[in-house]
Amino acid sequence: MARPDKGARMRGEREDPEFSDKLVHINRVAKVVKGGRRFGFSALVIVGDRRGRVGYGTGKAREVPEAIRKATEQAKRKMIRVPLREARTLHHDIEGRFGAGRVVMRAAPAGTGIIAGGPMRAVFEMLGMKDVVAKSIGTSNPHNMVKATFEGLERSVSPRAIASKRGKKVSEIFGREETVQEAN
Repeated sequence: MARPDKGARMRGEREDPEFSDKLVHINRVAKVVKGGRRFGFSALVIVGDRRGRVGYGTGKAREVPEAIRKATEQAKRKMIRVPLREARTLHHDIEGRFGAGRVVMRAAPAGTGIIAGGPMRAVFEMLGMKDVVAKSIGTSNPHNMVKATFEGLERSVSPRAIASKRGKKVSEIFGREETVQEAN
């Protein structure tokens, strides 16, 4: 039996045969009751298959492992599929908004890597994206950054999907045939 990667465990990742998950944020919350304060924990987890599917979830519980488990289950239920170009980057530039958070994601050439801040980086890693440039504008709240990233990724479409909606071929959408004819 293969041993799990120790480095992955130290980065907050856990391996599942089908999905990987990453703990993005954990918060200690307090509820004031008659006898004092009751402490609990809130967790934000990103789950992905590293092949174009990704989801996020939040969980709350009295203990950290239980909060993480609840968040992971919710993330697996809320997964979305994101079309990737050449299985490494976005097809087009995207802007996502949620609350005070705004994120801008741009397709990048091969070899660029993931240039993104904390919570967005986790989303791209679990998605399996290798080249992307992203910037968060506004809030640095991890919940809002993740939700804004997902809002943008949900609106991402591939050229093939656009061509099928219009009843055309992908080459007609890009207009490559016209430019060849104009050059002659």
